Amino acid sequence: MSKITVKDGTEIYYKDWGTGQPIVFHHGWPLSGDDWDTQMMFFLNQGFRVIAHDRRGHGRSSQTAEGNDMDTYAADVAELTQALDLRDAIHVGHSTGGGEVIRYVAKYGQGRVAKAVLVSAVTPLMLKTEDNPDGIPMSVFDEIREGTATKRSQFFQDFTMPFYGFNREGATISQGIRDNWWRQGMMGGIKAHYDCIKAFSETDFTEDLKSVDVPVLILHGEDDQIVPFELTGARAVKLVKNGKLISYPGFPHGMPATEAATINADLLAFIRE
Repeated sequence: MSKITVKDGTEIYYKDWGTGQPIVFHHGWPLSGDDWDTQMMFFLNQGFRVIAHDRRGHGRSSQTAEGNDMDTYAADVAELTQALDLRDAIHVGHSTGGGEVIRYVAKYGQGRVAKAVLVSAVTPLMLKTEDNPDGIPMSVFDEIREGTATKRSQFFQDFTMPFYGFNREGATISQGIRDNWWRQGMMGGIKAHYDCIKAFSETDFTEDLKSVDVPVLILHGEDDQIVPFELTGARAVKLVKNGKLISYPGFPHGMPATEAATINADLLAFIRE
């Protein structure tokens, strides 16, 4: 397996296929690089080099007890991109991975990044605060923490329903997609998953979004039950200097899996602009 060891000794697993302009995929909580398999195959066949890593504590990377925060996630990505000498790269992040992308691009991407894509991303801020009164109450994230810490296996099974919009009337439920989400989640470390809830809910990406100069595409489902569109995607596009927003009526949080053909086509069009 391909891994790098970052400065604190954590092993970061990654997949690296093909040649050409690199596209780096950043997965959501509590998943792994496998969540991008459909996109990896599509863009590999389009002539790109495709890379997907497992965030620390997730998938096949070390099950870390420390460093499960957005600054460290971005620093890990910086070490990976340096090790692979990635330049002119497109970074694509889903959900928590979108936060990771914008923090990485803002802090480390100078001279290495061509474009960024935020898919169903947690940017700019999820948590309800005095400055973010329309945000999600802490009690909601505390429930996610409790479920993860005390009954992770069943909680992860249940979480797939709103994640993919399978709880909506008339939805066609894919048991394979649900099983694959659960498989990926249970590969990771419970402590890292627990800590990551704080990272994706409380990290404020406002200044990161404002500072990024490269073109940014924001893709978001309007029926996202996990990361509400009006709170995130609709606001994030107003903060970036060179942003484009595509929102999708009826699409769920996990739309890269359930609506892959649409998402892949819009990603490809943006990359080729």
